[in-house]
Amino acid sequence: MTAPRILLVEDERAIRLALSGLLKREGFEIEQAGSGEEALERIGTEDFDFVLTDLALGEGASGMDVLRFTKERQPETPVVMITAHGNEKIAVDAMKLGADDYVPKPFDNDEIRLVVHRCLERTVLARENRMLRARVEKDYGMGNLIGSGPAMRQVFETIEKVAETDLTVLIRGESGTGKELVAQALHEQSARKGRAFVAVNCAAISPELVESELFGHEKGAFTGADARRAGRFEAADGGTIFLDEIGDMAPETQAKVLRVLQERSFERVGGTKPIEVDVRIVAATHRDLEKDVASGRFREDLYYRLKVVELKLPALRERREDLAALADRFGRQVAERLGRPQKALAEEALGALARHGWPGNVRELRNVIEQAAVLAAEDEIKAEDLNLSGGSGVTPFDDAEPLPGQSFSDAKKASVERFERNYLLRALRAHDGNISRTADAIGMVRQSLQQKIRDLDLRDEDWSSHD
Repeated sequence: MTAPRILLVEDERAIRLALSGLLKREGFEIEQAGSGEEALERIGTEDFDFVLTDLALGEGASGMDVLRFTKERQPETPVVMITAHGNEKIAVDAMKLGADDYVPKPFDNDEIRLVVHRCLERTVLARENRMLRARVEKDYGMGNLIGSGPAMRQVFETIEKVAETDLTVLIRGESGTGKELVAQALHEQSARKGRAFVAVNCAAISPELVESELFGHEKGAFTGADARRAGRFEAADGGTIFLDEIGDMAPETQAKVLRVLQERSFERVGGTKPIEVDVRIVAATHRDLEKDVASGRFREDLYYRLKVVELKLPALRERREDLAALADRFGRQVAERLGRPQKALAEEALGALARHGWPGNVRELRNVIEQAAVLAAEDEIKAEDLNLSGGSGVTPFDDAEPLPGQSFSDAKKASVERFERNYLLRALRAHDGNISRTADAIGMVRQSLQQKIRDLDLRDEDWSSHD
């Protein structure tokens, strides 16, 4: 990678040379401008990754002029202002005009290093986010939410109704049903489309780090916090934050998320200054939140704040009419990525897909099709090319007789639990009890599989004792 190119604008030669030497030692390519006019000329004709400018530049163009011109010509380039003591108010005005940060004099070398590195890292993330948004617009718009049945048509209608609002949406559904795709569609159909979409899997972040990830932290807030760090809520300012598996969030973190919903502000870990954000919250869970609220595991006030609009996604086994279209979509996508012709699905392969139980839902189907497209020996994917854990004949319900007087709802619940228990035991045995490999194979998030094992009260001996 080429070194980031920095324009250093400072009319005092001694300070300019000192800063130039400091930043060169950090591996940056430094260009210098001794006046505001020189800076404007260079910004108008050259590209820079970062601009560090003194606010007061003597006669002529000021640091504010450099800021405005940079944001006009190179809007993605971060600008940091160097201010004299007592000019903090002007520095705040500069932040309102788009400056990324300011450093008051006198400053030390460590402070300059940290500010430059942090702003450049944020720029890289912003560019990656923009590319991701472009990819999302191409691959994950409403067109990728395939569905011809009444349940999916209801999903599409709800997205169209609420996307343009800022209402909080709670997406319900089993793991792998496409909850993040729905959140992306809500974002892409809204006025926030041009801003960041930030997805956070609450189940995948350790409890010790979740607050730092969401809200950021101040330098020295805890061991290893060597610098101030912005969190996901700050990164999503002006856009949408998607809190996936919010049901797995610790109660103390739930309280902070509730505050963001109520007050649109929060404090970094170790900080005391409220940070205001304009962000739309979309949350998702596979858990029974009502049961968690009743048991005290999930805050009731947060539950009602999230459930302004509820959107329920059907499991794949409940929308088998979409199997062929989804399989074709995934097959075409993997073929495009690999630069190969798409492999058609044989009739017996479609039959095997239709008979499978799909506990991992759409995510599992994607994994199965992608693996088959790569490993199938011929130009057509046959049933034997499909890696359907537990066998292609697995169905979501067994044919066990209901107990006398048992309601349909209770019988269905018991049947689903038997299926889940038997399926997961077979999958765990097939992968020698390795949770990570099992989760990958069946298209589940590792933490969700662990939670399901706990919910079903499965133990190591249940699968390790199998011959």
